[in-house]
Amino acid sequence: MPADWEARGREHYPHLFAPMELSGVSLRNRIAHASMTTKHGRGQKATAPLINYHRSRAQGGAALIVTEPLSMLPWHTIDYKVSVTREECFDSLCAWADAVEGAGARLLGQIQDSGRGRHERGRHPFALGPSALPDDLSWTVPHVMTTDEVREMIEQIVAGCVRLKEAGFSGTEISAGHGHLFHQFLSPWSNRREDEFGGSLENRIRLVKDMAAGIRSACGENFIIGLKLPGDDGVAESIGPTEAAEIANALADPAVVSYFAFAMGSHAPSLWMHIPDMHGPRAPYMPLIAELKAACKGIPVMGLGLITDPAEADGILAAGQSDFIGFGRPLVTDPGLPIKSALGREATIRYCVSCNTCWATIVEDHIPIECDNNPRVAKREELDWWPERVASPRRVVVVGSGVAGMEAAWVAGARGHEVTVLGAGAEVGGKTRLRAELPGGENLSSVYDYQMLAAKRGGVTVELGFKAGLDDVLALSPDAVVVATGSTMLWPHQLPAELRDEELIPDLRTLMTSLKDHQGKESGAAVIFDHDHTSGTYASAQLLKRIFDRVVIITPRERIAQDEPLVTRQVVYKLLMEQGIELMLLSEPVGASILETGDLVVRNVYSGAEQVIDDLAVFTYATPRVPDDQLVAPLRARGIETHVIGDAYAPRTVLSATKEGHDVGNRL
Repeated sequence: MPADWEARGREHYPHLFAPMELSGVSLRNRIAHASMTTKHGRGQKATAPLINYHRSRAQGGAALIVTEPLSMLPWHTIDYKVSVTREECFDSLCAWADAVEGAGARLLGQIQDSGRGRHERGRHPFALGPSALPDDLSWTVPHVMTTDEVREMIEQIVAGCVRLKEAGFSGTEISAGHGHLFHQFLSPWSNRREDEFGGSLENRIRLVKDMAAGIRSACGENFIIGLKLPGDDGVAESIGPTEAAEIANALADPAVVSYFAFAMGSHAPSLWMHIPDMHGPRAPYMPLIAELKAACKGIPVMGLGLITDPAEADGILAAGQSDFIGFGRPLVTDPGLPIKSALGREATIRYCVSCNTCWATIVEDHIPIECDNNPRVAKREELDWWPERVASPRRVVVVGSGVAGMEAAWVAGARGHEVTVLGAGAEVGGKTRLRAELPGGENLSSVYDYQMLAAKRGGVTVELGFKAGLDDVLALSPDAVVVATGSTMLWPHQLPAELRDEELIPDLRTLMTSLKDHQGKESGAAVIFDHDHTSGTYASAQLLKRIFDRVVIITPRERIAQDEPLVTRQVVYKLLMEQGIELMLLSEPVGASILETGDLVVRNVYSGAEQVIDDLAVFTYATPRVPDDQLVAPLRARGIETHVIGDAYAPRTVLSATKEGHDVGNRL
């Protein structure tokens, strides 16, 4: 990277690339990597992938990096959470700090304990908390910490921060939001104590206040101490904006606190608020954060929440809404976002699509963090990666111009192969493009936009607008073929074969393609038979609700959106309920009724009880898909090296598509 990238950044984004100080510690710009759990720790040590991950973000230009929550307390025994206190883990802690600080960024270790909070299935059997009250999601009732246990915890955390400083960290962030333990002490909803740590506001903030003061006393002046507090936790009788301002103001001691950050949501139906998606406005929390900033007595405030674009971030700073910006998911997607922005290379940024796949992988899949738009997360060669060219280029044909095929194509082209893409659509992107045109999917366009730009740079030929057959592929004399032809929804077995007419009963994708630009209102009911349970089905329901008087979703399962992570599922529930979209759970259509009466009979899968949906205007289905892999056998029969990826191999997700495309592009 050019040595003058920071100066050039100040020309493009004068506010974002202005240096600043926190507690006497200099920061080269106003870009922070907000805490993101990676699950790359092993044996409570910082592993090579964990260090690679943070080194890349430091080399990519971030000024401040907040780690995922660390193990600081005796009961912190989770394997992937790096221990601050175990002697055998200390060297890895030092290596971690050296990698980040050596690349010009400041590394802060995050302090957090989940307390009674749990968003996995079941209850937390060893939870601690301020009061014997249930978690709003899991209904876990914690062990009530005694006054002495609280004091001892504070002492242990202070000792842990001393170890962080000894390891080379520049500071710490106390995570007192998101419904975790420290948040539970702050909230009048979850804290009903009668000792010095409960009751009045002064008592409820005592845990966080004493912790911060103890860290400052033990670690000295030039040690960053950030406080991440609830801004609006979305729980009745808990912490809304007014209470949040009072808490921040009471904790705002410039001699102790280096900065504030404000988190939204809690371990409750409001969990979705802490990682908002594209169903609402961009940077949705900045007006509130700007109001809370006024209560912070001049202490710097981090801006957070669906901020994905450097120009957007610079504008927030210019307006004085915050003092620096916390990018979480956007820096997962592209660790080089800061430097690329500074150099005017915004078009080469792989932008965050705000899909929350990263959250799903770490929380629900229990695997290290992954990203729909970054197949190289935590690899050593991640930052601004471009592949090395091969010694012997080959002729490669990619059949399919969706995100799997385009990822394979650009990587293979960049490696020097002669690559031709044959796509059936008028534009690249495949089914992902359709999802991007539906409610909440806008940012998905950045996946195929980046791929197309990279394909042009790699010299890839893209031919669109026809469905390639075997002869079309063979005419190009390929040395290797990548089949990325996608998949097709199954005809529901509940419907009679004589109804199988695309114009009469189209699958949901076909219907959305015809209606996505529809203007005006139509009478009657639109019904979706949901065997899919992914977000595109519910985005389609929202589009249908704009057109039809009534929208009904039928599913044989006991709930909807089961293939989506909890935070996405919560948003789906919220939007469908607000828009009056009806749900019929544990139900299936009686397909013959459409033929007989024109109405739809719906039958409960257990009791057999029936309901009738009259005035049926549209019936459509979203069902499991089958691969469109008809080209594979003929190609292999002719001895041609054939790779099958994405839905053509097995119908799955955008994450699988980009990951497999990237891998095969590197193997060719």
